[in-house]
Amino acid sequence: MKAQQTSSAHVLIFPCPAQGHVNSMLNLAQLLALHNLHVTFLNTEHIHNRLTRFSNIESLPARYPTLRFKTIPDGLPEEHPRSGERSVEPLQSVKVHGKPLLRDILVQDRVTCLVVDGFFGKLANDLGEEVGVPVIHFRTIGASCFWTYFCVPNLFESSELPITGEEDMDRTITSIPGMENLLRCRDLPSFCRPTRAKGEPIVPLENIVSETHQTLRPRAVIFNTFDDLEAPALSQIRRRFPTVFTVGPLHQHRESKAPTATNTMRSSNNSIWEEDTSCMAWLDSQPSRSVIYVSFGSVTTMSRESLMEFWYGLVNSKRRFLWVVRSDMIDAGEGKDESIPGELVEGTKERGLMVGWVPQVEVLAHKSVGAFMSHCGWNSTIESVAAGVPMICWPYFADQQVNSRLVSEYWKVGLDMKDVCDRKVVENMVNEVMLIRKDEFLESAEKLAVLARKSVSEGGSSYANLDRLVELIELISQERLCTESR
Repeated sequence: MKAQQTSSAHVLIFPCPAQGHVNSMLNLAQLLALHNLHVTFLNTEHIHNRLTRFSNIESLPARYPTLRFKTIPDGLPEEHPRSGERSVEPLQSVKVHGKPLLRDILVQDRVTCLVVDGFFGKLANDLGEEVGVPVIHFRTIGASCFWTYFCVPNLFESSELPITGEEDMDRTITSIPGMENLLRCRDLPSFCRPTRAKGEPIVPLENIVSETHQTLRPRAVIFNTFDDLEAPALSQIRRRFPTVFTVGPLHQHRESKAPTATNTMRSSNNSIWEEDTSCMAWLDSQPSRSVIYVSFGSVTTMSRESLMEFWYGLVNSKRRFLWVVRSDMIDAGEGKDESIPGELVEGTKERGLMVGWVPQVEVLAHKSVGAFMSHCGWNSTIESVAAGVPMICWPYFADQQVNSRLVSEYWKVGLDMKDVCDRKVVENMVNEVMLIRKDEFLESAEKLAVLARKSVSEGGSSYANLDRLVELIELISQERLCTESR
């Protein structure tokens, strides 16, 4: 990182109000602040209040003097569940109610560059043109899924979409350049399916495609990935989007440039959930690579029946497990049957620990963790890649279907369990990853982890791309200031 004086640039970073989006964009905010850019991180009040309660963001301005926080309301009552099928409502509400608030901030705070979540692409593009502020899109999904979204019109033109029914789900997709024959219909983003799964948020496919194509308009696009991880998709993207910055894995990039100042100050996990750090002591007491860590993210919901299938599968596998079960993870409206079969209680006492939330980056880095059963959200996927931890994938919605296919068939660092929720399958897959093919998966995962570390080290692709991104922000900010002074 080049030493420099504090910049005249003022960057406003505006994520969607959801854990995964806020997490990665706050990592970027800290990296830009380390380059002495003035950075304002704009959150909804609900998200900021949860970060203040459960994270250490109040300490960040002391560590990053050019970073500050600002908030706007999301337009929803505080008691709104903001998970499961209603998890996209805060995002949609901000789109409706946030435009005048965002305009005022851009103008009054003399913002010189807006780095916005791609979900807010059209809103930000229109506002940027209206008030003369250059816009950069941050896509919080992986490059491969972004490219898949972008190519959806091609799939309709080639008659590979729509999907006609269950018998069509294993048909191979051939019309995504750079990813030919990798995906089946069931591996396309969930919005491509003719019916949605129970509890899945309703987002029309045409809206997703429209917002994806909005990313043709800004000055640049940022991805939380690295070149060696998604080379085929990135090669195609760079043909259509000439200014692309791959700067990930962002959490690892941030940690490499801003190591924790003292042993008593934990690095921020940017969490809007209360972390149960007691799990770390439990992990300390387990043998090396003996624990499967299980977490389905911050918005996934499931039926009680599905939860019981996972529970039986984990207990019956006879492997140790650490399982995150959020308080709102069971589908709303389900009965409150609290009875738990004795064999599950005993099996969990012997080999398991169930908690409400964990410091995931620290858990994945722990020596006792041998695999990760995940919903395959992009943050979880790239955090697992960076840690060299094999995966078992049970995707919920959106980009997660694509990610799980990459894990199993392209990177070959795990197994894909999509569209199945059966205790015997869970048991068998846990044992395959943790025992039968353990060395094979660990070797593949470690190769990716080495490439991830290399990418954020001096001379690496993500390291260089971050410097290039800072240079672009400086340039377009100077253009903005020159325009203002005329």
